[in-house]
Amino acid sequence: MASQDSFGAKSTLDVDGKSYEMYRLDAVKGEGIDVESLPFSLKVLLENLLRTEDGADITAEDIKALAGWDADAEPSKEIQFTPARVIMQDFTGVPCVVDLATMREAMADLGGDPSRINPLAPAEMVIDHSVIADVFGTPDAFEKNVEIEYERNKERYQFLRWGQGAFDDFKVVPPGTGIVHQVNIEHLARVAFTRDNNGVTQVYPDTCVGTDSHTTMVNGLGVVGWGVGGIEAEAAMLGQPVSMLIPRVVGFKLSGDLPEGTTATDLVLTITEMLREHGVVGKFVEFYGPGVSALPLANRATIGNMSPEFGSTIAVFPIDEETVTYLRLTGRSEEQIALVEAYAKEQGMWHDPSAEPRYSERLELDVSTVVPSIAGPKRPQDRIQVTDAKQSFRGALSAYVDHEAPTVAGAYDEALDESFPASDAPAAHDGVDGQTPARDYMSCAPKDGGRAANPAHVKLADGTEFEIDHGAVTIAAITSCTNTSNPSVMIGAALLAKKAVEKGLQRKPWVKTTLAPGSKVVSDYYEKSGLTPYLDKLGFNLVGYGCTTCIGNSGPLIPEVSQAVNDNDLAVVSVLSGNRNFEGRINPDIKMNYLASPPLVVAYALAGSMDVDLFNDSLGKDTEGNDVFLKDIWPSPTEVEEIIASTLTSDMFDSYDDVFAGDERWKALQTPEGNVFEWDADSTYVRKAPYFDGMPEDPQPVTDIEGARVLLKLGDSVTTDHISPAGAIKKDSPAGKYLTEHGVSNRDFNSYGSRRGNHEVMIRGTFANIRLRNQMAPGTEGGFTRDLLAEDTPVTTVFEASEKYIEAGVPLVVLAGKEYGSGSSRDWAAKGTALLGVKAVIAASYERIHRSNLLMMGVLPLQFPEGQDAESLGLTGEETFSITGVTAMNDGPTPKTVKVKAGDVEFDAVVRIDTPGEANYYRNGGIMQYVLRNLRKA
Repeated sequence: MASQDSFGAKSTLDVDGKSYEMYRLDAVKGEGIDVESLPFSLKVLLENLLRTEDGADITAEDIKALAGWDADAEPSKEIQFTPARVIMQDFTGVPCVVDLATMREAMADLGGDPSRINPLAPAEMVIDHSVIADVFGTPDAFEKNVEIEYERNKERYQFLRWGQGAFDDFKVVPPGTGIVHQVNIEHLARVAFTRDNNGVTQVYPDTCVGTDSHTTMVNGLGVVGWGVGGIEAEAAMLGQPVSMLIPRVVGFKLSGDLPEGTTATDLVLTITEMLREHGVVGKFVEFYGPGVSALPLANRATIGNMSPEFGSTIAVFPIDEETVTYLRLTGRSEEQIALVEAYAKEQGMWHDPSAEPRYSERLELDVSTVVPSIAGPKRPQDRIQVTDAKQSFRGALSAYVDHEAPTVAGAYDEALDESFPASDAPAAHDGVDGQTPARDYMSCAPKDGGRAANPAHVKLADGTEFEIDHGAVTIAAITSCTNTSNPSVMIGAALLAKKAVEKGLQRKPWVKTTLAPGSKVVSDYYEKSGLTPYLDKLGFNLVGYGCTTCIGNSGPLIPEVSQAVNDNDLAVVSVLSGNRNFEGRINPDIKMNYLASPPLVVAYALAGSMDVDLFNDSLGKDTEGNDVFLKDIWPSPTEVEEIIASTLTSDMFDSYDDVFAGDERWKALQTPEGNVFEWDADSTYVRKAPYFDGMPEDPQPVTDIEGARVLLKLGDSVTTDHISPAGAIKKDSPAGKYLTEHGVSNRDFNSYGSRRGNHEVMIRGTFANIRLRNQMAPGTEGGFTRDLLAEDTPVTTVFEASEKYIEAGVPLVVLAGKEYGSGSSRDWAAKGTALLGVKAVIAASYERIHRSNLLMMGVLPLQFPEGQDAESLGLTGEETFSITGVTAMNDGPTPKTVKVKAGDVEFDAVVRIDTPGEANYYRNGGIMQYVLRNLRKA
């Protein structure tokens, strides 16, 4: 912990007879410093610097810069943020655990105690990304889906269960429990964090980084946290700070109350539209004002969850009475609740509705002006008033039916830090309980725009017949962390289902209906309120607790419907209560995707089409043959609140008492014993990482790079999506060939995301995006380059060329343009680069985090001289490179530049190792090697 306290901030806080060590913000004083008026989020960061000041990575000057924050300045000052904990989902978290397990073996090889390798900051993983809604509409859908999930992921789950027992400060929430972000707010988040430090209990703000972009959901609780790539998460787990720029902070003032007939989803879609239009990428967004006090915690979490969709780093709410009420509801101890309140008030972090903190920019919304909304057909910020939904759909339709629908390379991974498994299992659908075979019709043919009708006749196995057309709602899913944490919209959906069933309505037979709550608490209050049977009657049977439809785990459509859609090239629709609706994301058969509140998801399942006016068109006939309209079944706020008040109680959260234990399937998994993992040589999911192979106890001197060849020469704006493996694995790709050689059939390839624990698969998918254009292999797209060691320099795959260079002992470089590595932070964009044998990247400019990730993996990030790039210097990529001056790091600080000689061209490249800590990582060959050696010597 901190070795310095330049401002004398260390103090004590007494709460109910117990004393805690704290670092007081008001101790920071000086010219131009006004801590009291800082935004809440910057107060959290300031405390972080005070507590971790060490005179090297975190200095008194850093603290002064943050305390004296200029709200109008553009971000330029870099600070080191040390999160209190790390939270992971299973896809992105597996590589982190693989690396820790590998570090244990390396520690043993160095003669140390492998059990000393543990997360140095608490790390918690929730397995929620692997369940797929294969089975739906049946009472046993949940059980069957969980069974399939375990069959698909047995190897990964065995490994994670071993890690759960082998590592200290690492906990795993097993499958079938809930979505990581809902489990976070309902149980894992502390708000005020406590930690023993040399026999003294410290208290400080709960902060976290997570391996999922929607980690920001916890912002609703007043916890500053955001999504990062795997390398940053590993760094945080290993006690290393995360580099960041002091951000601009956008203040968003709320006033008023939501009007009747609207939901939290309508509010969040409105806010998303406003913030996207304003421009908040890379900024903090902070909510304040009198409307905050009136906003339930669940609504705050819904807003925080959508932060990635409007582009901000966080979207945080300060701590107030509502925070405390929620902590009490969710079963936190009275001791913890008292500490949260006392600490927030002592530090000036308790929300004052009348206060106007300093902000860089300001927006304001009167919540009473919000109207019912959806968003689509392909972006979460494209809000549509429900009154305009029919016309909006018709206006958008022509783009999807007049020509081939646009495709997005790696759409499953666009702007994400997740990948998604493919589903091969057949749909299990036996109709909805009580629904008799019938003939039904729908027509979605726009009468005043779009393409002519193209109806397709469908006959189901149970004899039901109908026709579908463009705009048919083929998936209606209550899913995702965004809304399923929110009792008001979940109860609203169930009450709407009850009223619909009582009127005699049914969901349309072509609609795949699924319910995937964020935690078991939702099922508990559904059961207690007696609403479950009505959802079941409409086909909204429980399919799982996890990220299903929203991340592409929707499973297949009804087979006969899928056949008709593909045979007739229909532009059909999904309606989901999620946060992302990018093209190709939800289901490969579906071209148009709309985000909506859970009650509207039910309504669209009844309507069966996007080509309806929900407010004026009939949803169907009641038992007496009368038209039923949405207004006839829409529950009132009073009805919803009465159900919540009578059913949602704190004892429902008692299930979290043994949340890490798991069900019988989890307990029955056969896992290796001992503190070092027994790797299965035949596993294609989890393999020992090679980062420590042959690593000496002390770092070897860094060397200049001689005789290097160019693996790739890239243009501007190459993103981590271009670099990192993502999406499905093709049979004829290097990764596909590897899996085939290891006895894996094509149908079992799964995705790169599910195989992130196998470096052999991931190396082969690095730089393999079909949109990548490598100038070394003109006329090609994808993962191709030229083998400059071979005669005639033939075109080959990046991986195969890399193998030959490594075998010949030839180091590699990558040449790139501006903004190299922009986009979402992805660990394999840097890990794959390093494992391909790349020793240096020379770019015109970098995305900040990818630059940091490269050097954390031992790759030297260099920058062309100001105003220069490969083209202006006349570099073709065919030259042999030497990079000299690197060895200066062995005797002193990092040199500002090094000499690059490429053929006849010479230039001074800027060394982008920006902090002393980064220099230590590079000297050791990477961050993991640095930490391992330090732990070995400690």
